[in-house]
Amino acid sequence: MRERYDVPVAPLTTLRLGGPAARLVEAGSDAEIIEAVRWADGDGVPVLLVGGGSNLVLADDGWPGLVVLLRSRGVTVRRGDGGGTGDGGTGDGSAGSGERVTVTVQAGEPWDDVVRRAVAEGWAGIECLAGIPGLAGATPVQNVGAYGQEVAETITGVTAWDRSRGEVRELSTVECEFAYRTSRFKHTDRYVVLAVELSLAVGELSGPVRYAELARALGVEVGARAKLAEVRDAVLTLRRGKGMVLDPADHDTWSAGSFFTNPVLSTVDTAAFEARLAPGTAYPHWPAGDGLTKLSAAWLIEHAGLGKGYRRGPVGLSGKHTLALTNRGGASTRDLLALAREVRASVHDRYGVLLQPEPLLAGVTL
Repeated sequence: MRERYDVPVAPLTTLRLGGPAARLVEAGSDAEIIEAVRWADGDGVPVLLVGGGSNLVLADDGWPGLVVLLRSRGVTVRRGDGGGTGDGGTGDGSAGSGERVTVTVQAGEPWDDVVRRAVAEGWAGIECLAGIPGLAGATPVQNVGAYGQEVAETITGVTAWDRSRGEVRELSTVECEFAYRTSRFKHTDRYVVLAVELSLAVGELSGPVRYAELARALGVEVGARAKLAEVRDAVLTLRRGKGMVLDPADHDTWSAGSFFTNPVLSTVDTAAFEARLAPGTAYPHWPAGDGLTKLSAAWLIEHAGLGKGYRRGPVGLSGKHTLALTNRGGASTRDLLALAREVRASVHDRYGVLLQPEPLLAGVTL
């Protein structure tokens, strides 16, 4: 590994924000990742792991310690696995027909490449996660999801370096503690994800399409199945329409994706929220289990008075989707956080709901 000093990190992020790294190494294998992290931990140097930089908000002052660029590559496939987390056997060649493959992906593999290959090979379970930027190692950290799928539904294990124990660990799905946009890995720097193991169904068709917007785009009923390639293409079209597919020429994509998670409210909090609405107001919501209700953060932001294209100097909401906070050019992280605080305060003042940020905040707080 070659160590470099005072390296700009902003170009490595999709927001194109943040200051330099005091030190930076590019790690191309598990061994190099572990070596870099062990060295830093031994010397008391703070570590920031950077993959695709698509979920990172870095301080304008940069990172005072070591940035480790995760660049390990490789995909291995084990065929003929039964079991896993399918929809049950149908025997019709669709997803859930019983036959499965186990796909182990190194942390540095670009995630969308993994989805593209899965669709081309006829492996179902992650087709709705097309177009999500970043690397495979980041997917279990926040349990990425979109259009009715979550990566946790297909993960059967995660290989990680445990910095506390000083050893490589194989964590089961249960040990990963997956929940909505979170996991055991998200709010701690203890673990460094090295590889992700997925169990995918073999077949030409997707699992049941759960998301109404995607079903409409496919021309099918919610709960129906569709061809894998058609699902992926429809998802990419929907994401492009919301500025959620990276395009260097489009400032609406100079973002960290959805900046806030959809809030999940208890029965009591849902009643308090509804009490703030005008009688008869319809709002998008979904059951989230155990009496919980998930709201749309995008709807809350827009109805709190901050619509698509709202600007605050060199930053603003995307012109395509209110959940994306964007760098319009020449912005700083300080500018972005000021906008994020304005959005959060507006929603809280109007609806009593406190939005939570989705990206990793490195050296800054909201």
